[in-house]
Amino acid sequence: MDDLRSLRELRAVVPEPGEEWTARGRRRLLRRMRTRRRGFGRALLLAGALGTAAAVALVVVRPQAPAQPVPSAQPRTVQLDPDTVLALAADTVGRRRAAEVPLPTQWQYSRTLDKQPARDTIETRESWIRYDGKQTAGFGRDGRLSVRDVPPDPGDDDLSPQQYDRKLRELPTDPKRLLAKVTRDRHWIDYPREEGVPHVVAPDAARAYGVIMLYLSRSGVMPPELESALFEALALIPGVRVEQGVTDAAGRSGLGIWRDTGEADPATRRYRILDPRTYRYLGERTIWLRDENMFGDAEPEVRKGAVWATAQLASVIVDRPGERG
Repeated sequence: MDDLRSLRELRAVVPEPGEEWTARGRRRLLRRMRTRRRGFGRALLLAGALGTAAAVALVVVRPQAPAQPVPSAQPRTVQLDPDTVLALAADTVGRRRAAEVPLPTQWQYSRTLDKQPARDTIETRESWIRYDGKQTAGFGRDGRLSVRDVPPDPGDDDLSPQQYDRKLRELPTDPKRLLAKVTRDRHWIDYPREEGVPHVVAPDAARAYGVIMLYLSRSGVMPPELESALFEALALIPGVRVEQGVTDAAGRSGLGIWRDTGEADPATRRYRILDPRTYRYLGERTIWLRDENMFGDAEPEVRKGAVWATAQLASVIVDRPGERG
């Protein structure tokens, strides 16, 4: 299975735009759910997100018995005041200790859980990517560690961990200036460039929200003052909502952040889940708000109340592939 290709095929331009921007991505997603019942290459981001293809290009997928299955319906949640929550998050993360910048030859290790809407099992995924993005690694089904080179792709929107780090450190720590820079960043406007796929550009607010949430999911080596500014900038984007009691694929309850685009009948609601004490990224939860019919079928491909959930269990820097920190 070519996981890197699968990841790229599933990724659209930006997360959380309106229905006119996401329909194509969901159709591609559901088509793969129908035709390929083995594990998806994507580990963390749902179709329509700003992807991290190289970071999870080589993964081991281990089906697990559903001893604690993720509920098919959204648990009871409590609406919170987003300004208050995001201000507290900014204050909390701003007092963290700064982490050292990894060396280009070090590796970023990730372990995630994935519960797809069409399955009763939860899959564990592990991956390693060299910090400069030149290689990925993972254990195959035979238990052997395999290391692969990553060829450059000029049309891809993905970045290596080192490139993400550089982009983050170029951001201003003033929230308004940060939001303006993220909104105008040509990288997230111009890419990806995929052959045969029409290029679309989402509205500014949708793009800025998606980029900030992507950056917050990579908070391991982020300077504390910058992480604080990202939360403050997030509060400036219209439609941002926060709910308490949203669970990830590991069953952990956290703060679910989502954006209300004002769409009359959205097909899904996608939460990014944060730890309620540390505000670290925990995972995602996408809920289908109505039946999803695709390909002209009378039967829905995904029914109302279905859930796709993920959980980030580990994201650490190690010295060599195969290490888990």
